[in-house]
Amino acid sequence: MDSSAPAFLNLRNLRNLRMRTLTGLLRTNIIRDCFASLLIRLLLESALMSHNSRTRLFVFLLLVACASGAKAQETQSLRGITYRLSMPQPASHLFAVSIEVDVAENSAFPALDFQMAKWSPGRYAVFDFAKNVQEFHAYTLNCSSRPEAPSSVNCQVNEPPVTRLDNQTWQVATRGIQRVTASYKVFGNDLSGTFSQLDTRHANFNGGSIFMYVAGHKSARVKLLIDPPAGWRIVNGRMERPGQREWQFPNWDEMIDTPTEIAPDWSMDEFEVAGKKYRVVVHSFGNEGGKRAALVRDIEKIVRAEIAMWEPPDFEAYTFLIHFAADDHSGDGMEHLTSTQIIEPGALADAATYEDTLVTVAHEFFHVWNVKRLRPVELGPWDFTRPVNTRALWIAEGFTNYYGHLMLRRAGIWDDAKFLKREGATIHDIENAPGSRLMSAEDSSLSASFIDDAPHAQSTNLENTSISYYPKGEVLGLVLDLIIRGKTKGKASLDDVLRRMYEDFYLKSANASYYLRGRGYTTDDFQRAASEVAGVDLREFIQRHVRGVIPPPYDEALAYVGLRLVRSQASEPYNAGISLDWEDRAMIIGGVRNGSVAEVAGLQAGDEIISLGGKPLKRDNWLVALARYKPKDRVPIVVKRDQRTIEAVLVMGPPERFEYRIEEDPTATAEQKALRVAWLKS
Repeated sequence: MDSSAPAFLNLRNLRNLRMRTLTGLLRTNIIRDCFASLLIRLLLESALMSHNSRTRLFVFLLLVACASGAKAQETQSLRGITYRLSMPQPASHLFAVSIEVDVAENSAFPALDFQMAKWSPGRYAVFDFAKNVQEFHAYTLNCSSRPEAPSSVNCQVNEPPVTRLDNQTWQVATRGIQRVTASYKVFGNDLSGTFSQLDTRHANFNGGSIFMYVAGHKSARVKLLIDPPAGWRIVNGRMERPGQREWQFPNWDEMIDTPTEIAPDWSMDEFEVAGKKYRVVVHSFGNEGGKRAALVRDIEKIVRAEIAMWEPPDFEAYTFLIHFAADDHSGDGMEHLTSTQIIEPGALADAATYEDTLVTVAHEFFHVWNVKRLRPVELGPWDFTRPVNTRALWIAEGFTNYYGHLMLRRAGIWDDAKFLKREGATIHDIENAPGSRLMSAEDSSLSASFIDDAPHAQSTNLENTSISYYPKGEVLGLVLDLIIRGKTKGKASLDDVLRRMYEDFYLKSANASYYLRGRGYTTDDFQRAASEVAGVDLREFIQRHVRGVIPPPYDEALAYVGLRLVRSQASEPYNAGISLDWEDRAMIIGGVRNGSVAEVAGLQAGDEIISLGGKPLKRDNWLVALARYKPKDRVPIVVKRDQRTIEAVLVMGPPERFEYRIEEDPTATAEQKALRVAWLKS
């Protein structure tokens, strides 16, 4: 211990101190909401330096008592929170929100803080939803003079002082007040799995971008009432009856986990699997081509395949909210506890759109178990004042990517060749990405707020230094699954690892918080579970391929099922380290790979390519033009930068582009083939 520490923290006196503290606890109602938090911190630091297990246990119990006391007071201090949502002028894109907070009698809050989240679960970039909040007001209702008849007729209505504390928090002075109402408007005109949209066609909202929470009271029960425009119908994953306009939620977190569509013209189909009801809600802004019935049948196949792996989920009903935006730019998919919201930029009649819808459905429905219930320890409840930081998105999202594709095969929608082609394409993308050699799967997870569709006002080098945890985790899931199957001779798989963790952490664990049942896991928890199922210690695998950037052992994994990974030079072997910005019609350089011939030549992002080798270019012949050259050739290139024309020379190096594909090993044994069949069809 530091010799400068106060004398009362001497370990010899710690026993007397903890006895006095315990006596104080009994007299002060759990230290008056943990007012003595500094004392607890000092106790904790002393306990951590002590080898005395009793001391450590005492401090742990003290902290639990403090947290429990604060939670108990939080629950008792409010009688209810009611949210009201209306859309009086859809063309304005403004949602109108009010939050009524009923304070328990004899509770003396000096103020209530209403806070807008900075981000929302499932999309980890920080978007600062408060930027679209306007016209915040507060009203209070004081009925102390007529407690027998608390109504607006005989109660005093006031507008208390409102202070903007920071960019996401509004504070309302409330001392002695029984009811506080906050009202505000939110601008929303983005159809996505994160934002909200209100226009003359429909209203679609994601609660995190619309509803403030009462700071310190996210765990309180809440009520939601929706007042839709005339003729518009409401649907979401918590619907219990047609025409429903009122919902009860156990907490704010579950309320915002319920995306809602409000429109006059959506359609709904239903089916049942294992005693659970499934709704397929389709809102089409384009031609359906008579494909809706087939879509519902294919979605049912996916549901059955995924339930066959896991078990029937712990809900009574689930809703697929699918939007065919037909606007060529809106596209997303987001998982929720009892629903998913999927937005496609095309029309249902388009074959490619139909295919992509099923891919997204398979991914998002797998999240029912992996992420929404079996979850990393950091994913619920959340602190919405700062970005989330978890090391496990390569499991939560990457494994879901892998299983989303595998389930399309197991559902019979894809055949073996299509599934293997898709996995080969994922390996191709990973092995050709420069960031894959610089960023590990864990680091990618921790960088989610930078790379998950995050907006960037400043230029970044993320294209060269980062990799997404989606494909990175997908190839790790593929390799781990096959290694476990191979090591156990088909007696176990990654399926078994996930099922065991679902049972241990979600179904059987004691509740760690007010949010859902069970508790979250860490990457070390996953490592232990996977090692036990595989019968081999996977610590080295995790260290090298998850925490490190060494490529996973594709050859070993694929060999177990009679497959092999083939690497060959691409027919168009050069790109000069240049990626084009596909959002611009001109040939604008979107990025330049570090160490590439383009970087050596002095080219940079934002340059417009005018000609190569003295000839003008188009987007579709850029790689073809480069393929005419060979190593050591000096190729003139002309670009436009700002208002200058710049001439440079590309000195061609060795081939840069390689193709990866998975194919059957002609020497595969009957045992390997049988293991492959079990993998793809079980």
